[in-house]
Amino acid sequence: MDIVLHPIGYVENAFEQMTAPEEIAAQPSRIVLEPAYLDGLLGLDQVEKLLVVYYFDRAHEVRLQLHPRDDRSKPLRGVFATRTPYRPNHLGVTVVRLVRIEGNVLTVEGLDALNRTPVLDIKPFEPALDGPAPDPHH
Repeated sequence: MDIVLHPIGYVENAFEQMTAPEEIAAQPSRIVLEPAYLDGLLGLDQVEKLLVVYYFDRAHEVRLQLHPRDDRSKPLRGVFATRTPYRPNHLGVTVVRLVRIEGNVLTVEGLDALNRTPVLDIKPFEPALDGPAPDPHH
């Protein structure tokens, strides 16, 4: 089965190379949507937080086990126990705060993607769906 995804837009910020995610997330980024998707922004101005799905286009390898952030002082972990870009499908997901929308450009805070990273989808963050599962013991 082939799965084909097409970017809906791209990230714009000052980060061209791998940088600590918290350093990237500390600076505002812009998501520039392709004009064809402009109508899809209707009502998004009522949303405070977004889930941004993007493609790690500069991660060309897969590591099933690694030391988080290549820090050998940290225990070896499986890829699914980390936030590494070296994933089987190279997908990233981050919760961001929407600052403003100007035409087809969304300014966000908290995005940890590099400049020109392809954005695959944007969804409203809904704590009831996207937050921790309820504890069945309480």
